[in-house]
Formats: sequence, structure tokens, C-alpha cells
Amino acid sequence: MSVSEFTMFQDQQRSNWVRLRTLTTLRWFATLGQAGAILVASLIYGLNIELEFALILVGVSVLANLIASFAYPENKRLSEREASLWLVFDLIQLTLLLFITGGLNNPFAMLVLAPVTIAATVLHRGSTVFVGLTAIGLISIISQFHLPIIMSDGTTLVLPTIFQFGFWASLVIGIVFLSIYARQVTTEMHAMREALVATQLALAREQKLTDLGGVVAAAAHELGTPLATIKLVSSELMEELGDHPDLYEDANLIREQANRCRDILHSMGRAGKDDLHLRHAPLEAIVHEAAEPHMDRGKQVTFHLTADSGADQTQPTIARRPEIIHGLRNLIQNAVDFSQAEVSVDLNWSDTDIKVRISDDGPGFPGSVIGRIGDPYVRERRHSDDFSDRPGYKGMGLGLFIAKTLLERSGAQLTFANSRRAGLGDGGAVIDVVWNRDSLPNSGDRVSQPLGENQQHSAEV
Repeated sequence: MSVSEFTMFQDQQRSNWVRLRTLTTLRWFATLGQAGAILVASLIYGLNIELEFALILVGVSVLANLIASFAYPENKRLSEREASLWLVFDLIQLTLLLFITGGLNNPFAMLVLAPVTIAATVLHRGSTVFVGLTAIGLISIISQFHLPIIMSDGTTLVLPTIFQFGFWASLVIGIVFLSIYARQVTTEMHAMREALVATQLALAREQKLTDLGGVVAAAAHELGTPLATIKLVSSELMEELGDHPDLYEDANLIREQANRCRDILHSMGRAGKDDLHLRHAPLEAIVHEAAEPHMDRGKQVTFHLTADSGADQTQPTIARRPEIIHGLRNLIQNAVDFSQAEVSVDLNWSDTDIKVRISDDGPGFPGSVIGRIGDPYVRERRHSDDFSDRPGYKGMGLGLFIAKTLLERSGAQLTFANSRRAGLGDGGAVIDVVWNRDSLPNSGDRVSQPLGENQQHSAEV
């Protein structure tokens, strides 16, 4: 499954995340609270309420839970429609209780916020709006029509009209605010989770490609000796079978096929076993490998190497890690996509830091989103001209989020800017990737250092 397919699947399945058991458990707590409040109000405080009707409403909630427990398995997950109806059922049951216990004069009316908050957390926008409007409509009805609360001495408990209106307004504002707040937080959490999963998929794919290259290289190395033996023996047989044309042709065919196998393996890989030299490479070689898929896309990609004055002029050799290669590749792809003609990759190092700067001659990052680059799914633009600057891109957050996450995992710090702000020219995006050499494993010059014995490759393909 690709990253885009996984994201689409998650969006389609979002409404099926809530379990029936979760809602029934919450309803058991609500039922116990309702029954306790009714009995305390009636038996201890002596309030005259419709006790029988109230207990019937509580019993309906208990019956619904029992039916759900016996009719469905414990791992039942509700669809969008089912979850909406269950929450609306809770709202209706609660408002009927409020109707016979004073309406908005009852302080427990604030509990109508609970189903709406749950809806905003687990349902889509349309269902959340439906549940929210239902809640507003129900509390508006019981604010005007309800049975009064009468104390044991006959006194009716009624709040002043202005307080009742204020309570109604606070509930409406609470429903709207909590719905928006809960939905926004939940959406950001899901977006981050999906982006992290996409990052893991990208890293796993890069790791698989790296391991596949090692396996092919190992095969080429290990089969080289037996193929050479087959070729040698077949050549000797050809010399001895000159007087037997049929057998001579068979021996010649064996040698030709051995040569063919050698050529195929030679084209697939030239290294030995899991060669430790392949796990380390000069900085320029790693950046070239990252940029290679985008070198022939009609844009000029140039590389510049410099060392700080006083630093070792020997180019550092670093670990050839999949997250570094894939992260740099995403950044270079972004630069090539939006450049006009040229992308510049500057490699610089000192005794303490290694820096890769990727810049292009394009329009640069939109000012409305530059502060949010690195967050997943940055789709919205605050200005219409952002679309003309970067045509064809509804959002650029996931690719840069993956790059940022992978590179930060390797110990890098990323900075996104435009060249006008970075003092480099009139326009274009600039991305700085900086590693502290102490945090980047094997960032020293390892060319002359022993690497140890090569190990058998154990990757599964």
C-alpha cells in the first residue's frame, strides 16, 4: 500500500474508529449518575419530581445497553450513521430527564455537552454538525417547555429569566466552541499520526531498496567463483572434445551460458558481501545518490564543496543511512519541482558541523505558510497568489514533513527560508540541513581506518 493510498484509507475509515463498547461503558456511568441524582433529589432533599417517569427513562438507557451488549460482539465498531444515532439517543434521553426535572433550571443540563464533544472527536464534520444542532434544538425546547421543580414545602425552584437565558446562551456557546476545539485537536492528531506512518513507510521502502542492493551485490560476489569454475572446466572439455562435434557444442553452450550469467550479475551489482565500505561514503557521494533520480528532469543541479578555514580539508565520510538519503532526496525533489532552471546544492563542513544547503531559483516558499513548513498536510493558503506561485500543488506538507522527520532522526537541524531573507539573492527557497559531527555517527574520515570483516547479508526480500 502506498503512502497516498494509506492516507485515503485512513480518511475513509475514520468514522469506524469508535467502539460500541466505549459508548455503552460511558452510558453505564451516566445511568448510575442519573439514578443517583434522582434518588438523592427525591429522597434526601424531598423535591417533588415525576419519579416514576424519571426511573422509566433511566431504565430505557439500561435496556439499550443490555440490548447492545447481547446483540453485538464486544469489538463491534460503529459506522458513521450508527454512532450518530447512538449519540442522538443519549441527547434525547437526557433532555427528557431534564424536561421532567426543571429544564434549564436543573444544573445537570450542562451534561448535554458530552455527546457533542464525543461526536466532534470521532465523527466527520457533517455528523458533528447534525449532533450539535440536535443538542441546540433540544435545549432550546426545554428552556421554554418543562415541568417545574417543586420543593417539599411547595416552593417552585425557578431561576430568574435573565439567568435562564444566560445558561441557555452558555450551553449553545459551549456546544459550538467545544465542537470546534475538539475537532481541530483531533484532526491535527490524526494528521500527525498518519504522517508519521507515511514517514515509516517511506523509510521502510528506502531500507528495503538498500537491502536489496546488498543482496544483489552478495549474489554477484558469491556466484562469481562457481561460474568461473564452470567456464574453466567447459573450456577444457571443449579442447578434449574436438573430435566429437555434438559434445563439443554442448560444452560450448555451457561456457556461453556461464558467461551470460556472469554478465547479468555484473550488471546487477559489483560489490561483495554486506561490504562495510558500502555503509559509509563521502558526503558528496551520498548527496549525489540522493539527487540522482532528479538530475535528468530538465533542471541543472550543481554541487559545490567547501571547507571552513582552519578545518580539515578532507571531505568527511559519513554513514550511508536510508533516512539521510531519502530525506535529502525529498528536499532536492521539492527544489527541482519549483525551480525555474537551476538548483544549487552546497556542501560545507567544519571541525564541528556538516552543512548541506539546497537552494533554487524559483518563487520561494509562500509567505503565508513558511512558518508552518514541516507540519504535515499544509494545504491552505492565505493568499490567492500562492497558488500561482506553485501551480499544481494543493499542499506540500507531507513530503517536507517526511524529509524533516527523517533528517531530524539522524540528528540534523533544518531551517526553511527564502533567499531574500537569507541574503543570497532576489528569490528562491533555501533549506539548510546541519548536523553536529558529534551527533552524526561516523562523520569522520574513515578511508584509512580498518572497518572490520564483512558480514553475511541477512535482509529478507
